[in-house]
Amino acid sequence: MVTQTFDFFYDFGSPYTYLVHKRVPDIAARTGTTAVYKPMLLGGVFKATGNMSPVHVPLKLAYQTADIARFVQHHGLSYLQNPHFPVMTITLMRGAIFATGKSYEKTYIDAVFDAMWIEGRKMDDPATIFEVLSSAGLPAAEIISGTQEPQIKSALIAATQDAVDRGVFGAPTLFVGGEMFFGKDALPDLERALV
Repeated sequence: MVTQTFDFFYDFGSPYTYLVHKRVPDIAARTGTTAVYKPMLLGGVFKATGNMSPVHVPLKLAYQTADIARFVQHHGLSYLQNPHFPVMTITLMRGAIFATGKSYEKTYIDAVFDAMWIEGRKMDDPATIFEVLSSAGLPAAEIISGTQEPQIKSALIAATQDAVDRGVFGAPTLFVGGEMFFGKDALPDLERALV
């Protein structure tokens, strides 16, 4: 029997994406499915679709703060609003492209999300990135070097375009087959689609 998969388009700079990342393992376990993490550059998605970050919409940003607090409390999650938000994630997302398919892909994703949204680290600072990756037992120098490879840069551009081509306009966005589920509030619908 082939395990069903679902796609999870993500960018480390999105707090809602962090929250979904923390809920995905439970959903996958309950449904016997596997999440396929798909890196993309959220800024590129916004530019291509005319969308924008809540940071530019004061009323939306105020709501987001209360909304996240409710979700975190309900699910017993650790969360710290990153004091450096918004964080430029291009190096991190290139790192995610570099890590894709490698034995440490999950460790990389977990370490970066936690550093961003539990520890509140400044994850667009090269020294901080190196320290976070090294502390997680990751090959920090190799990953950081990889982020500068032309094929990795091109792959992130292509991955972002693929997201837009599939209808993605923000993060987090998940797909079961061709059906799209946007945001943390869509997780119950996602789970029903996987059963």
